[in-house]
Amino acid sequence: MKAIEVVENLKQRFPGEPEYIQAVSQVLATIEDEYNKYPDFERANLIERLCIPDRIVQFRVTWTDDYGRVQTNMGYRVQHNNAIGPYKGGLRYHQSVNLGILKFLAFEQTFKNSLTTLPMGGAKGGSDFSPRGKSDAEVMRFCQAFMNELYRHIGPDEDVPAGDIGVGGREIGYLFGHYKKLTHQFQGVLTGKGAAFGGSLMRPEATGYGVVYFLQSMLQTRGIDLKGKRVLISGSGNVAQYAAEKCIQMGAKVLTLSDSDGYIYDPDGISAEKLQYVMELKNFLRGRIREYTSRYPKATYHAGERPWHEEGDIALPCATQNEISGEEAQALVKGGTIAVAEGANMPSTPEAIEAFQQAKILYAPGKASNAGGVSVSGLEMTQNSERLSWTAKEVDDYLRRIMSDIHQNCIKYGTEHDGYINYVKGANVAGFMKVAKAMMAQGID
Repeated sequence: MKAIEVVENLKQRFPGEPEYIQAVSQVLATIEDEYNKYPDFERANLIERLCIPDRIVQFRVTWTDDYGRVQTNMGYRVQHNNAIGPYKGGLRYHQSVNLGILKFLAFEQTFKNSLTTLPMGGAKGGSDFSPRGKSDAEVMRFCQAFMNELYRHIGPDEDVPAGDIGVGGREIGYLFGHYKKLTHQFQGVLTGKGAAFGGSLMRPEATGYGVVYFLQSMLQTRGIDLKGKRVLISGSGNVAQYAAEKCIQMGAKVLTLSDSDGYIYDPDGISAEKLQYVMELKNFLRGRIREYTSRYPKATYHAGERPWHEEGDIALPCATQNEISGEEAQALVKGGTIAVAEGANMPSTPEAIEAFQQAKILYAPGKASNAGGVSVSGLEMTQNSERLSWTAKEVDDYLRRIMSDIHQNCIKYGTEHDGYINYVKGANVAGFMKVAKAMMAQGID
């Protein structure tokens, strides 16, 4: 297999999907040498089968707003690969959603889920609908209209969606309620549910906490402690909030948070009390991060900018894809950053990754460092199957163990001759090999 030839072929077959091509290119470049050690892979055309989704479901979503006007959005579910378990991956409601973005996310999800060691395949879905500025009633009607089509394609042993950007506990509740009405069945068909109806404790915290647990393991390879370190975090949603919470608990100083309009910088650090205000602002009041400076005037707000030109020891990008450019990565390195762990999916551009690796700083791709969320989703599936609920400590212990195992697999496949750990290569090869061997064992289908 020559990665460049495979990528060129995919570019011609799927034009206008840059995120998907970017994700495939990054993975194939790192697994090429390992792939070519197995001639049977090439004879079975494994790489092409692994790059192209098993199935894409695309549909119209028609719903009525509060003024009685009929609105139309697009809905999607990309079921990428189920070689090691049922399709598993989030639903994203955001105006930027299109097929190319969901294909990239489903492709990445396949390897991320493989890394968790849990039996889950990869999928992703969503809509170009945005809950921002919508009433609860409008969000409910949209979710019900979306589920009218999606329910035909999901099930506890077929495809188990979860939340993602724009899909939190409220949306999952509406989706699950309508699934029950349509099917007359109470099943573990969605994860991220409320604790009262089959959800897992620690699910809201899982992605953010998992990023910090992985970060801890990275720092330990160099004998560094997180305590006292200055942390730059982008985003102010679920992942960013709980990554900040865990950093604060471990004695780090969180300096920034952001949303799509800009970022805040607090020179005194975002304390636990200040973070509680952010959680209330974002989760209940549906406010914007700029409002933080009204409550805490020492902080500054930077409209239309991202926090990567600030000086810090740790960077945790927890917002969205391609949010760190090559120039911003260089600024982070120059500013003294020693580690970057991704909380979002593919937030670093290829140029940014190159800059991090050339500087030999610790850099973890999202498929490894943000796998905590889907790991606890998998644990929620297990609890639903057992008809049991585990304690928060039990779930957190599992989460720590899973993130440690992922880190060990990255070391196994990613340690280079000079001792530098290439986490990108380690994560891609470890995730790929498990899926590839399962596909080979199951034959051509």
